[in-house]
Amino acid sequence: MINISDTAQAHFRKLIEREAIPGLGVRLSAVNPGTPRADARLEFAEPSELAGNEWAVDCEGFTLYVDADSVPWLDGAEIDYVHQGTSAQLTIRAPKIKGEAPGAEASLVERVRWVMENEINPQLASHGGHATVQEVSADGVVVLRFGGGCHGCGLADVTLKQGIEKTLMARVPGVTAVRDATDHASGQAPYMRRGGAG
Repeated sequence: MINISDTAQAHFRKLIEREAIPGLGVRLSAVNPGTPRADARLEFAEPSELAGNEWAVDCEGFTLYVDADSVPWLDGAEIDYVHQGTSAQLTIRAPKIKGEAPGAEASLVERVRWVMENEINPQLASHGGHATVQEVSADGVVVLRFGGGCHGCGLADVTLKQGIEKTLMARVPGVTAVRDATDHASGQAPYMRRGGAG
């Protein structure tokens, strides 16, 4: 179920009336759903631009079309048009769009990958880096491979022990250690060069 506030409906209705295109509606879709980069996209849609499998939500004066593949990610979404002083802003809250953390019944690999992609890699991205899970052993040892700015970075060991290992051990029961399988000597563009020379 998607909830569109009365103020948001009035905002869309005014924009659609201004366009004066018969049958014009609004299409809502999820972009990169299930990832940290997930976002919701709203755009005008003429009848000829629709795939035909969209979910239609009848609003006052127009129809909101929800991309069929996006429906599970946008369930529970709220669209609002909020007035703040002399300005106004359209807001979309979609609590499921980035996916849901796997439960305790999920495999250790699934739980490790979730934390890596949704908590750790977004932080590493601020330095142009990332880490991928190469292996998770039966005894809970996670083996990572660093890339981007983390590949060859002089602080990779600190990031691994003080950041990633602490986070994974705290957030994912069953993780016993984290190891680095990266050949840092081959790093082309490290965030901080080894030996302190940046």
